[in-house]
Amino acid sequence: MENTAVVDNPYGLSALWAQGDFVAKGTLIILALMSLGSWYIMLTKLWDQRKLRQSAKLVEKQFWTAPSIKDGVERLKKGDDFRLIAEDGLRATSHHEGRLTDRIDLHEWITMSLTRAVDAVNGKLQGGLWFLATVGSASPFVGLFGTVWGIYHALIAIGIAGQASIDKVAGPVGEALIMTAIGLFVAVPAVMGYNWLLRRNKGLQEGLRNFAADLHAYLVGGARVGGEGGAARASAPAAAARK
Repeated sequence: MENTAVVDNPYGLSALWAQGDFVAKGTLIILALMSLGSWYIMLTKLWDQRKLRQSAKLVEKQFWTAPSIKDGVERLKKGDDFRLIAEDGLRATSHHEGRLTDRIDLHEWITMSLTRAVDAVNGKLQGGLWFLATVGSASPFVGLFGTVWGIYHALIAIGIAGQASIDKVAGPVGEALIMTAIGLFVAVPAVMGYNWLLRRNKGLQEGLRNFAADLHAYLVGGARVGGEGGAARASAPAAAARK
């Protein structure tokens, strides 16, 4: 029985790193950083979305069942996004005075305060998505640059050898193909993660807008939009919501 000799692949990723010049290694490092950054953003954004979904469930169970808006705010965790929106709404109703704000209607003042609070939370949700979009669009071109550089080395090897033998061109061409594959490997998860997170954000943003609309109706008219007895309590004074 003959022994089969195991030959290491001279054109693999390890060989690319060992034999590549500073341009090839720099391209690999850039692609690796892009990939790590993309996965970090996707995981952290999923965690933030999970916390916001849990907060939305607590709002229905604890906030809207409280005897007053202030009690509802105290039931929410400190630093919670819904609590921040509610606190801005209460602050707008309590501090509608001064030389500038006394010329603005209370309804408009509360609307502007809640809109700014919701926009701030939406900004946090959108943070980092630009990086995913950039990686998804740029990493294939970074890999293509590595491909062009590998083909350039292949042409140099052919010119030096004077003939296009397979041993002269296989290494650089293999290097070029590896760079292309890595660029696509980095780009595809980034694009899919961007679209997935963007779609999930739309649902969360709709929930934030609905919460702000209900809170605005309660602060101004004393009743939640769509709540039980909303039409009957619509004429209640706003002061009842601030007790």
